[in-house]
Amino acid sequence: MKNEKVYQMDFSKVHGLLVNKAERKGRTRQEVDEVIRWLTGYSQPELEGMLERPVPYGDFFRNAPELNENRRLIKGVVCGVRVEDMEESLMQEIRYLDKLVDELARGKAMEQILRNPKCGVSR
Repeated sequence: MKNEKVYQMDFSKVHGLLVNKAERKGRTRQEVDEVIRWLTGYSQPELEGMLERPVPYGDFFRNAPELNENRRLIKGVVCGVRVEDMEESLMQEIRYLDKLVDELARGKAMEQILRNPKCGVSR
């Protein structure tokens, strides 16, 4: 399975890559963590704990306390594939996070990134 390599990557390594991407564009680790917490339902202490020990990226999503129901509002292309059309659910969750961090790095407001229904954001 081609996605198995991604699922076996250490979450702390991926987290570092996501933070670096955001920081290169003037955003912060705290904002990346906020996006991750919104998407997965992890608390900050839980997130910090997973950064201190090896956790496969796939397990990070498989064991997420509560995937945000508004994640289905995330639309767009990541790595040449539309996230809303992905058939494999675990890879779709991973790509949702990629898309959110892409939006963060592009300077979108946090309210839009987190799909706040009060803002009328649907894209």
